[in-house]
Amino acid sequence: MGDAAGVGGVRDVELVVLPDAGAAAAAVAALLAEAVEAGGSIVLAGGSTPRKAYELAAALDGDWGGVDVWFGDDRCVPADDPLSNQLLVRDALLDRIIVHPNVHAFATELSADEAAAAYDAELRGEPLDLVLLGLGADGHTASLFPDASTLDEHERLAVAAAPGLEPFVERVTMTIPALESGAHVVFLAVGEGKADAVRRAFATAPSTSTPASLVRSGEGRTTVILDAAAASLLP
Repeated sequence: MGDAAGVGGVRDVELVVLPDAGAAAAAVAALLAEAVEAGGSIVLAGGSTPRKAYELAAALDGDWGGVDVWFGDDRCVPADDPLSNQLLVRDALLDRIIVHPNVHAFATELSADEAAAAYDAELRGEPLDLVLLGLGADGHTASLFPDASTLDEHERLAVAAAPGLEPFVERVTMTIPALESGAHVVFLAVGEGKADAVRRAFATAPSTSTPASLVRSGEGRTTVILDAAAASLLP
């Protein structure tokens, strides 16, 4: 079901390829449930791909009371806006569990710079146990977009990010130093439309043109969970 790091031309990751998107979501849900059982800090991804995984994770364990939840990124919109990652997590996860975690949300009512500075301060000294990330068709992850100046940030843990694709609203994002501090970094990507980005992110040399290729756990492990369609262009 999985290939060890480096096998078959895949670089620096544990690769898990599953038959379909539902199976990939279930695998991520199981990892989330394990992290909840262990306690600690979990960073959640936005976008549409992880929604099913959050719903399944809520069904697996309704007590998240020993967990701190962080966001890898968000858009600078109200927390009840359909574009908000906070709304996604609330609808798919938080409203479905009994005991809630300690949620650290970006203050998206502030300017992007102010929200990023506040999150950076809050993140200082906080260990991150599980970091869940998505992958855009352009190779971005969180709100780290191709060839953006945010990829050169080595000190701050959260920064403002100009929108790299629609919808064109300001964003806030964890930086590479924050994401790579995760003990277990997990990427989830499904669908044929992600296949080329998967190839570039995990089977070619690191490049700022594919930001996901730059993000690996610094001291722990990195797992990539794919369905067969997303893995179809891997060597």
